[in-house]
Amino acid sequence: MSEQTESVVGSAADGDERRVLPPRIIIPSIRGEMVHLRPAVLDDLERLDQLDAFYNASGITGKDRASERAAVNAWVRRSVAWSEGRASAEPGVGDPESRPTIAWAILTDADRDGDGVVDAEATNNVIGMIFLIDIDGWSRSARIQVVLGKDYRGRGYSRDAMPRVMTFGFAPRPAGLGMHRIWVAVPEKNTRSLSVYQSLGFIPSGTSRDALWDAENNKYQDLIVMDMLTDEYDPIHSLEVFGMHVFEDNPGVKEALSAREHSLAIRQHAHSADDAGTPAAGDTVQTPGSGPVVQPQEPQSAHVVTADAAVQADLSPVAALAASIAAEDADQSGKQSHHTLEGEEHWPHSSHDRQPSKQAWWRTIGRKRERRTEGNV
Repeated sequence: MSEQTESVVGSAADGDERRVLPPRIIIPSIRGEMVHLRPAVLDDLERLDQLDAFYNASGITGKDRASERAAVNAWVRRSVAWSEGRASAEPGVGDPESRPTIAWAILTDADRDGDGVVDAEATNNVIGMIFLIDIDGWSRSARIQVVLGKDYRGRGYSRDAMPRVMTFGFAPRPAGLGMHRIWVAVPEKNTRSLSVYQSLGFIPSGTSRDALWDAENNKYQDLIVMDMLTDEYDPIHSLEVFGMHVFEDNPGVKEALSAREHSLAIRQHAHSADDAGTPAAGDTVQTPGSGPVVQPQEPQSAHVVTADAAVQADLSPVAALAASIAAEDADQSGKQSHHTLEGEEHWPHSSHDRQPSKQAWWRTIGRKRERRTEGNV
């Protein structure tokens, strides 16, 4: 075998190796503003029963209560097994062909009624769980799902937890899982979850027709599949649209910010090349038959923090980087114009600010491909 052939084969082997999930994983704790996440343990399964977390399962996930409870039990056991380095074929863990799962318990210290007692004290502050399910190392794909107690739904906990878990999922190894795609599956009647996922930036990618039984209305219903690719995900904007903040000590955040800064630098360089010869604001231009003309300067928005201002404010390196990225995003958005649907500019994630896949900014900068937003799966 020639040296060149050995090099090619070796590169292919290295690529395949990177698509194999590790035999053991350290599940990180993740901090949010309203909640914090820790690795789920088997004792948490009893707490889900106390929280009545499987109430209306058919309306939320399309499964009956017993099936949903059995699935969640299996996910937690697989997560614990993976964290302990045990193979999924071992008794009590699951089918040998079942894919790994990561389960976090969702905890809150909230005292919403102001009685001086933590709302979820009876369940050791646990109010639900969040999962990365069906983790496929070869395809670098995973499904995300949240299970909350009956009394903790509709309070914004999912919007706080999901972007932070997705940042870990998309972050390259070893900081994260290095996923390429994260997806969700939602019954068509669960309009609340569909709205939450759309606000987080998920894109409808297909419909499984009559895939679920709607026991309440005694008819079949469609299963809506929504997904997001790594080069479409913005870990900063996904939190900022809900007024939440990025915590730099969470897993994958520093890598996400660094990758985004690199992409923005490339795009800025491209814009600079396109704008070469166009006078910048404040420049003096000599026009034929008239005197020098000074190009007007555009006022800077009050809420935009420049990188220099961030440094002067003595922000941390990651906070300064986030401020610089926000300023760059604001500058770029001012240069874009396109037709939008009526009211679209008020959507948390409209097509105006969605990053198309061909504008990769994470690990796949420069990929040329288009997304199909309709079709069957």
